[in-house]
Formats: sequence, structure tokens, C-alpha cells
Amino acid sequence: MEQVLIKAAQLLLSLSILVVLHEFGHFAFARLFKTRVEKFYLFFDPWFSLFKTKRGETEYGIGWLPLGGYVKISGMIDESMDKEAMSQEPQPWEFRSKKPYQRLLIMLGGVMMNFIFAFIIYIGVLYAWGTQYLPTENVKYGISVHETGEAIGLQNGDQILSVDNQYIEDFQKIMPTVILEGAKTIQVLRDGQKVDVEISDDDLALLIKSRQIISPRLFFAFEAGKIQKGSQAELAGLQKGDEFKSVNGQTFTYYDQFAQYLQAHAGQSINLNVLRDGVSKDIQATVSEEGTLGFSVAFLEEASSFLEFETIEYGFFESIPAGIKRGVNTVKDYLKQFKLIFSPKTKAYESLGGFIAIGNIFPGVWDWHSFWNMTAFLSIILAVMNLLPIPALDGGHVTFLLYEIVSGRKPGDKFMEYAQITGMIILLTLVLYANGNDVVKLINQYF
Repeated sequence: MEQVLIKAAQLLLSLSILVVLHEFGHFAFARLFKTRVEKFYLFFDPWFSLFKTKRGETEYGIGWLPLGGYVKISGMIDESMDKEAMSQEPQPWEFRSKKPYQRLLIMLGGVMMNFIFAFIIYIGVLYAWGTQYLPTENVKYGISVHETGEAIGLQNGDQILSVDNQYIEDFQKIMPTVILEGAKTIQVLRDGQKVDVEISDDDLALLIKSRQIISPRLFFAFEAGKIQKGSQAELAGLQKGDEFKSVNGQTFTYYDQFAQYLQAHAGQSINLNVLRDGVSKDIQATVSEEGTLGFSVAFLEEASSFLEFETIEYGFFESIPAGIKRGVNTVKDYLKQFKLIFSPKTKAYESLGGFIAIGNIFPGVWDWHSFWNMTAFLSIILAVMNLLPIPALDGGHVTFLLYEIVSGRKPGDKFMEYAQITGMIILLTLVLYANGNDVVKLINQYF
């Protein structure tokens, strides 16, 4: 429960920062061009607000519905649907009275702020923490393959050489590269032989849905973590901190060999030899039909002592181009992910997630390094999503403005009104679909 609250707090803080900055982008350009801003709100405030105060012409407040935020700009058809104000003659301080390029900059202000903020965060993160990665060549004992990795043809102990014959320096970028680039093959070293593992469209669909695919192979050196209530581990008397030594008198070199042994003995009784408080102890347990015992694994230091990470540190001036480059690459990668959603072959749309999925990208403990990295990524997501040419989003307004600039004709207020309603329906449908996916995944996970 504590982890859930920490994730929720990080998500709420991150989104609050991003929404305020996004709306400030609109606000700043509106004030620059002497356009009246009636409201500036964090979160939406249908019927009532949690807090509000007026400064000059603008009411600042916090709504109760945490689905974003808004600035209400005079003379603009937006989510407020203020038809009465739009029926009156345009005033000099209104949005509709401004020149097309001014209205364009007002609408792009939020997106520009999100992109700039993401780049600033990446610069700061690289300057403060540098970047650490695991070189692929340092995964000396090959990979441990999870269920999806096995389904696409990878095996425990495979040493990954390349993806489509291109070497990937960072081990953690291997699977993202396969997915985002639509790779056709993975080259591995298996039992001393180079093998091509072919990746089909069906394989890509599996990879997109999976959170765990491969990991570095670790030695058999671990202890029991949290014991699940009612599990076989609890029934057998296994305790948190018990250090595993052997099963049925058999020892293992790698952890995945132990996991496979349990799978092979599903439903059977086994003898576990563990070290508890320095004393050897035998425990009789029954493996579940799923091939598990029901406890989380806490790896000891020696399990991964051979993994040598590389750390790159940046001076202040070095961090600027490096941070911008990282931001640009993140934008490119997200656009590639977005493209996958519209590919029927990969069925990436089935993996579309809502607030639960977004919250789960944050760690269960408060870590500022991870928080700022995730906030930068969410800032880019917010910017890209707002550029979609959907009425009710910034991109929809920009599309109509570009039409006006090119054609010299301004869309009618009635058309804009209907377009706004249509856009809101589309957005509501997407929100319901994404969060519905989250609920379905939770149901499948626990039932």
C-alpha cells in the first residue's frame, strides 16, 4: 500500500508541474500579445473549485478534477463552451481579434514550454547524476529469458551479439530497439555458435505487451523476500531472509536454472535447504501448479558482482548538448512508439494505458533521479499528444489556424463550436479506453 501511495504522489506532483508549465506557456504568449486571460486553473473545476483567487483580470485556482488544467482566454472557443461571449462583437483584447501568427504562438506556447522543460530536466539530470549503463559486452554469462523472450525463440544463456546485425552498446536498449525499429532478427551466440533468431509481426505484438523479456543472467545467490499470504512458501514455513542453498540436494549455477527446476516439478513436493540466521535448515514444500512457491526474490550481492556498469559524467557545459540530444532522441523514440499504435499487425493499441499505467512507471520508493527522468518523459508525451490534430487539443486549434493562414479564410464560430464538441467526445473516448485497459489488466492479474 505504501508503494502505491508513493507512486500516486509522484504522479500527482509530476503532472501538476507539467500542467502548470503547459498552461503558463499559453498564458505568457497571451499576455505578450495583450490578450485577456480570464482563468488559470490547475485541474478542472466543474461546479466548484478547491481554491481560487483573483489577481488583476485573471482568476487563479485549483479544481477538484485532476485530469489536466486550463487557461480560459477571452474570445476563444475552448472547453468552457462560452457561447454567450462568442455571440458578442469581438473586442481588441480577445483572442479572435489577434493576428493569425499571434494566435498560433498562443496555441503553441504550452507545447513549446513542455519541450523546453523536458530538455532542461535532461540537462540537469546529466549534470547532477551523469548516466550509467550496462555495456552489452559485459553481460558475460548471457541472458535470463522470461516467458515472452522464450516465446520468440531466445534461450537462457544466449549472448546477444546484435540486432539486425547492428551492435547495441547499451544492454537495456536491446529490446526497445527491436520493438521501435521493427527488427527482423536478433543475432545470439548459443553453445559457441552464432544463431539468427527471427522476429515476426506476431513476436513484436508479444514484445509490446510485455514488461519483462530478458535480463542479465544472475548467479544462484538469493534469499526469500516477501512471502505471499496463503502461498506454498508460507504453508511450508519459509521465512523472509532465508538464503537458498539447494533443492532436493541439487545446487545450481544460475538462478534461471532454479526457476526451471521448479517449473519441471510443478505440483510436486521438494526439499529446500536454506540458511536461516547462519543455521542450515531443511524445509519440505510443495510447488504450485504454476511452478512457483510464492515469494519475491532478493538477490545477494554476489549474484551480480560480475556485472560492470559504465558511468559517464558531464560538466555543466558538456551536459547542455548531451541533454538536448537525449531529449531529441526521446522525442524520436516516442514518435516511433506512437506509430506502433496505428499498426494493426502489432496490436500496440491493446497496450494503451491510462493513469494506472502511467503511475506504474514511477518507482515504489521516492527517488529524485527517477522522478525527474519520468517527469521529462511525461513532458514530452504531453507535448506530442497536444500536437495531435484533434479539436479540443492544441493541435486541433493549430490545424484550423494553419488553414486560415494558408487559405485566408477563418473557420466560422459555429463550425469551431461543433469541432470542439467532437474533439471532446474523441478525447473522452480515448481516456475511457486507456483506463479501461488498465482495469482489464488488473482483473487479469489478480483473477
